[in-house]
Amino acid sequence: NNISDKDIEMLRADLRSQRKQIMALNMTLTTDEATKFWPIFDQYRREAIKPNDERWAVIKDYAANYDTMTDAQAQDYIKRANAVDEQLLALRMKYVPLFEKVISPKKTAVCYQIDRRIDLLINLQLSTVIPMVDVSK
Repeated sequence: NNISDKDIEMLRADLRSQRKQIMALNMTLTTDEATKFWPIFDQYRREAIKPNDERWAVIKDYAANYDTMTDAQAQDYIKRANAVDEQLLALRMKYVPLFEKVISPKKTAVCYQIDRRIDLLINLQLSTVIPMVDVSK
């Protein structure tokens, strides 16, 4: 697995701009709503960088230790991956009331759905390139 840190950073920057684009295409915001929504959305995505840093760190560790993985490492990957999922879910829930202050609960729900779908698509793509743990070793 020869994915460099630079490759990962470029991929993440690309995903960030795509996420905003997809969100903009699917949210029907008035000019007034948009003025208030986008700064909160940008802040939300900035806060998501740290847990996502950890997500990528877990993936890199997993790839680096794939051929020599111990039971302890396997347990650690499960804990770390779950911790990332929990942080991202908590972050998403923290922002629901913040979005609801500037857009309707229904529009907030649309935002939430789009955001989750994008994460599901990213995770699906990752799952196609990350091999399953080799239990034969």
